[in-house]
Amino acid sequence: MSDGSRADRQTDAVRPMIAADEIADAVRRLGRQISSDYSDRPLTLLGVLSGSIMFVSDLMRQIELPHQLGLVQASSYRGTATVPGELSINDEFLPNLKDRHVLLVDDIFDTGQTMLRLMHTLEHHDPASLKSAVLLWKKDRTRVELTPDYHCFAIPDAFVVGYGLDYNDEYRYLPYVGVVEP
Repeated sequence: MSDGSRADRQTDAVRPMIAADEIADAVRRLGRQISSDYSDRPLTLLGVLSGSIMFVSDLMRQIELPHQLGLVQASSYRGTATVPGELSINDEFLPNLKDRHVLLVDDIFDTGQTMLRLMHTLEHHDPASLKSAVLLWKKDRTRVELTPDYHCFAIPDAFVVGYGLDYNDEYRYLPYVGVVEP
C-alpha cells in the first residue's frame, strides 16, 4: 500500500517490463559468454556513465577471468528530455587501453549514435580489440551501421527507466526495467 511519498508516486508511474530476476539471469549468461570469448586475453570493461553503473557492476561479478574496469562519461539526454540531444563525451579519466581488449558496456543501444561516437573516440587509444555490450537494444530505432556485439534484451521503442536508466535523474534505483506511464 502506498503512503503517498514521492518514491511511491514515482514507482506507481512505472509499468514493469523486465523483472529483476530476468535481468540477473541474462547478466549471468552474458558473463559466462564473455568469460569464454575473452579467456587468456587482457580484458578491460569500460562502463558508460551513468546509466550502465548497475549493469557493469553486476556483469563484472559474473565474468570469471581477471579484468580491469574503467569508466567514460557520455550523455545525450539532459533533464526531462526523452529524445537525444547533442552528445557530450568525457574520456579524460580512461585507464590505459593500449593493447587491451576493450568491452564498452552501456545500458541501452537506441539509435546507436552514442555507441558509434564512443567507439570512434576509443579507437584512438589503440586497443587490441573493441566490442560493445548493452543491456537493452531498441532494434527498430537503430540508425547507424553498427550493432552491439552482445546484448541481453531486445525491446520495443518505449521510454524505459530502472536498473540504471533514468528520467530526469530519477528511477535509476529500481531493480527492474519499466516503462514510464504518461
